[in-house]
Amino acid sequence: MGGSADDTELDLKASDGKAVKGFAVRAAKPTGAGIVIIPDPRGLAPFYEELTRRFAEAGIDAVAIDYMTRHGVPSPRPENFDFMSAIRQATNEGMASDVAAGIRYLRSDAGGRVSAVFTVGFCFGGSASWRQSAEQPDLAGAIGFYGRPERARDVISGMKAPLLLLVAGADQATTPEDNAAFDRELTNAKVPHKSVVYPGAPHSFFDRSFEQHKDASDDAWRQMLAFIKEHTRQPARA
Repeated sequence: MGGSADDTELDLKASDGKAVKGFAVRAAKPTGAGIVIIPDPRGLAPFYEELTRRFAEAGIDAVAIDYMTRHGVPSPRPENFDFMSAIRQATNEGMASDVAAGIRYLRSDAGGRVSAVFTVGFCFGGSASWRQSAEQPDLAGAIGFYGRPERARDVISGMKAPLLLLVAGADQATTPEDNAAFDRELTNAKVPHKSVVYPGAPHSFFDRSFEQHKDASDDAWRQMLAFIKEHTRQPARA
């Protein structure tokens, strides 16, 4: 599409002084939009580095953050790494601080001085991305793939940025009923949002099995680009 500039490995510093690893790619033809990618617990796996490049090719300056590195978790992870034990160290406060570090980078000269910043997350990072609607000031939008509603419900009343929910219809981690209830709760709270359900698609269909679920993955990509384009023009809810 528009191409991208060189990849950059980052050592970011969160507001609480913790260090977090990042991977950034600048757009060769920027649109004014930027995105912070919040991976699943695998961190900066090759898929997320490639996704960062794809956003940049679409004109969106992008940075992926490895939020577990603030806890001393290695990056990249070894094959036999105990992800579940590591993820128990993560806190909502730490995640928000790490995302804010990514946002500061995108708004800096080095990151592209973007005018509209979005977040996108996957699995554990999906619900974390939705939370940023309440936790990051001036966020343009928050996108989440197969997140768990229970991890974001407590901040619904404070959500301001619009949400895009990309839901795996055959997710074994979250029931269709829970996803539908979350959709209703957002509507009742007047949080701007769009929910797209992919029937038959399993958890991690976009990041682990996109080749087997190409139609759903292609549509999810289009949904993201359309959402970003729409809300780059329109500010978040006051």
